[in-house]
Amino acid sequence: MTPSSAQITPILQQINESIITCERCSRLRQYCRGIGETKRRAYQDQTYWARPVPGFGDPRARILILGLAPGAHGANRTGRPFTGDGSGDFMYPVLHDLGLASKPRAVARDDGLKLRHAWIASVVRCAPPGDKPLPQEIRNCGTHLTAEIQALPRVRVVVCLGKIAFDAYLAYLLQTGIITRKSEYRFSHGAQYLLPNGLHLLATYHPSLRNTNTGRLDRAMFTRIFLRARELAGLAI
Repeated sequence: MTPSSAQITPILQQINESIITCERCSRLRQYCRGIGETKRRAYQDQTYWARPVPGFGDPRARILILGLAPGAHGANRTGRPFTGDGSGDFMYPVLHDLGLASKPRAVARDDGLKLRHAWIASVVRCAPPGDKPLPQEIRNCGTHLTAEIQALPRVRVVVCLGKIAFDAYLAYLLQTGIITRKSEYRFSHGAQYLLPNGLHLLATYHPSLRNTNTGRLDRAMFTRIFLRARELAGLAI
């Protein structure tokens, strides 16, 4: 059973299954399986998911949250985005405070956490070595992202976590003819754009430990992004 499958529509269920069974990137599949076999010492008693990680959330979402890729010992272990790692420990309390998540902590895909008005997906669905997917691997995963976006017709705001997610979403917009050139859209924390199709694009630094531990991204900065996302999505605060 896919994560949160009880909540999702048949089309999203089908997309999730196609993601989970994807074998397009041999480097990533080999890496994820290897991590799942060796494991981190703290998780030796756990069975790693070690497969591509589908998105999850509210199928009636108005906000799409787009991240980079599963963490090797986070989503690659738990099978759900931003679950069981430091990035999720930073992000979910903010989403909970703003009414977008039912709980402030994400520890396992069966922990009962639900999203409201939001859907979380990743540009790359397999954990990449060094958190650095290759350009071709990003392109290989693009069909999954396109399918997911098209199955979420109520989305009004897209929040990109980091520059790789931002660039990948621009590539989708260019490929689908929504924009004509990427150069008009520049990544920076707090960047906001009204797209030709009426959707809003927001950018934030990724909530990785290297950003949050150094203070490059703090909770107040991150909260402001999602307050703005709620406002643009027409959700009362």
